[in-house]
Amino acid sequence: MKDYSSLQNGSDVRGVALAVEGGKPVDLTLEAARDIGYAFGRWLTERTGRGANELRCAIGTDSRVTGPELARAIAAGLGLFGVSASISGMASTPAMFMCCAEGGFDGGIMVTASHLPCERNGMKFFTKESGLEKADIKRILTLAAEAPEAGDFPEPGLCDVMTPYTEGLKKKILTALGLPEGARPFEGMRIIVDAGNGAGGFFAERILAPLGADTAGSLYLEPDGHFPNHQPNPENAEAMACITSAVIDTQADMGIIFDTDVDRAGAVLPDGRGGALALDRNRLIAIMTAILYRQYGPITVVTDSITSTGLAEFIEGLGCRHHRFKRGYRNVIGEAQRLMREGENAIFAMETSGHGALHENYFLDDGAYVIVKLLIELVRARGEGRSLTDLIAALREPAESAEARLPVGSPDFAPVTQRVLERVEEYFAGVEGFSIVPNNYEGVRVNADKDRGDGWFLIRRSLHDPLMPVNIESDSEGGAAKLARALAELLGEFPELDTAPLAKLF
Repeated sequence: MKDYSSLQNGSDVRGVALAVEGGKPVDLTLEAARDIGYAFGRWLTERTGRGANELRCAIGTDSRVTGPELARAIAAGLGLFGVSASISGMASTPAMFMCCAEGGFDGGIMVTASHLPCERNGMKFFTKESGLEKADIKRILTLAAEAPEAGDFPEPGLCDVMTPYTEGLKKKILTALGLPEGARPFEGMRIIVDAGNGAGGFFAERILAPLGADTAGSLYLEPDGHFPNHQPNPENAEAMACITSAVIDTQADMGIIFDTDVDRAGAVLPDGRGGALALDRNRLIAIMTAILYRQYGPITVVTDSITSTGLAEFIEGLGCRHHRFKRGYRNVIGEAQRLMREGENAIFAMETSGHGALHENYFLDDGAYVIVKLLIELVRARGEGRSLTDLIAALREPAESAEARLPVGSPDFAPVTQRVLERVEEYFAGVEGFSIVPNNYEGVRVNADKDRGDGWFLIRRSLHDPLMPVNIESDSEGGAAKLARALAELLGEFPELDTAPLAKLF
């Protein structure tokens, strides 16, 4: 009996697809891809109640070298079950959803492993309604184990998901600015893109340039699945430093950076003093909140658990509500949707990783759509003689921030991490100068007064690994070290927990 359960990564499938020296064995094989394609077709018939021969599924890839073969194998599996399969070639993850929501396909599969190394690959699945959830992936992988060994299948067709997607983004920009088709709202502006050799180069070539932008100075637009320049990841310090330097060197009006499959993004703006300001993590959430507030008035903003105290103050200062929730983009999106169903105006959800989703866009985490919202406001600001950074002038930044990831040296790590969290909450609730943050949905978040660190730390379980990440922020120089030391002293009670990464902070 085949078993593909180890390929589940939350609401995605991920595995090793390419053998590299010193790497892990390949487990996302062509056979596995075919079986998963078969299973997705079977799952679609269960979900829709329609026959396989009535269903159409599109398959796209990012720039990974294993993508085309995996896409053909998935198409073979779909065809084996009787579902009509079409391969789009290079695409973005958001485009694969939009081809279902607006393009007539019943299912979409994006072959991608986001920002992970070149030997990794995976799949993200979509229907007309949304991306799939964890329970759906579990069901698909169970069905994949039951796929037949062989059979006849038709050759897949070809489809173009990127043209309608890019045309939709351009129309969004022109409509929001009250401009006719053919207008060039970015005329006289230099806007550069760092695609990190992933699938995001289309944004410079098919959106910015046709709308008048000078994109000279853009970086790594050419797809290259070996990612030779830097990790395609807005969270990566090297990647953000690269686009920041490019904005300064080219005197650009904006720099844009995408992850490999374009469901995450970051941006960089000139700071008016010859430098540049990175819009990522808390700043990106803040500026998006300010833009949406101007459009909709007071809203509820759902974020993950590690956002800063300064961001919460900024959101509340606008008259909006900040709802901190769990890490994981599906978690924050799902929580916003839940609040919407209960009547709350939670139209915006964003994780500090750069996953951002809006009610106005199907709650799809679409990095390009987030950038479109920034670009629309950039044109408006330019016309009004102001800077886009003015929107976040009131955002209070921490003096220090740090992260440590503590390995758990026990194969049965769940009980260990649970005991750690219980002990941290019990201990710091009774220590003068510390207080437990209420209504925290993930891990334990502890505030500290000025003498004991002047900030906060959050310790939580990793979503998938035997790790306990710790995030720390302080409003005073040297405060992060105080917080790290206080936590490390307590965690010394747990021999299964490696606190060395925390000790490096003090």
